[in-house]
Amino acid sequence: MIIPIRCFTCGKVIGNKWEEYIKLLQEENTEGDALDALKLKRYCCRRMLLSHVDLIEKLLNYSPLEK
Repeated sequence: MIIPIRCFTCGKVIGNKWEEYIKLLQEENTEGDALDALKLKRYCCRRMLLSHVDLIEKLLNYSPLEK
């Protein structure tokens, strides 16, 4: 859905890094290089960005009032 604001394990703020991470990946950087550029050193924080599945665009196609 939406990227979590904080890392579940250590509590570091990571929500502000998602857009920059996507931009770095679109510039054909590897995932590891992008995470290094964002200065994410802890594997728990790196996991939060690597394993995130962005479903919000798909969910916006459905209306909650639709029956």
